[in-house]
Amino acid sequence: MSPDSATEPEAQAGFSCTASEMRALLAERAWLRDSYSSQHDERTESWLADAAKWLGPQAGDRESLARLVGLIFHYEPSEVLAAPEAHAVLLRKGAREVVRVLASEALACETIDSDQFKEIVGRLKAKLGHRGRVLFHPIRLALAGQVGEGELDRVIVLIDRAAAAPGLAPVKTIRTRILEFCAALD
Repeated sequence: MSPDSATEPEAQAGFSCTASEMRALLAERAWLRDSYSSQHDERTESWLADAAKWLGPQAGDRESLARLVGLIFHYEPSEVLAAPEAHAVLLRKGAREVVRVLASEALACETIDSDQFKEIVGRLKAKLGHRGRVLFHPIRLALAGQVGEGELDRVIVLIDRAAAAPGLAPVKTIRTRILEFCAALD
């Protein structure tokens, strides 16, 4: 996804990763439930395949991939807001307004998938008139927990599916993340 658009994640040249390799990475990091190795389920398998397909090409190597996937499994707003780059993003004109409207939009959704994310971004653009980094950096900071580019949009669209996948370790949903972020922001 480009910084100006939220679209269906598509594969690009980068680190090649399969669902099996993603499963192994998650097992190494204790991001799979202990019982999962003996009880594969469709939702978790689908998530593993999509995570490999969408995040693998965004990573230069396995460690970079682990850092991206780690954003799904570890989210602490106090840590996010302590980073100097978070302060830089939130000091920009309109950033807090983006977070406020994002919170309203995200809380109106039960779950956020790729289509919902595109719709939310479209509504934010229409309501606020922001585009590019002015819009996307606060979104990515609040939901993925990091400032960055389009690879974080792919992380965001995987979060709620990860939270619902029974084979994965606990994941904070988008709704939980935005509530915690806004509470820590005030």
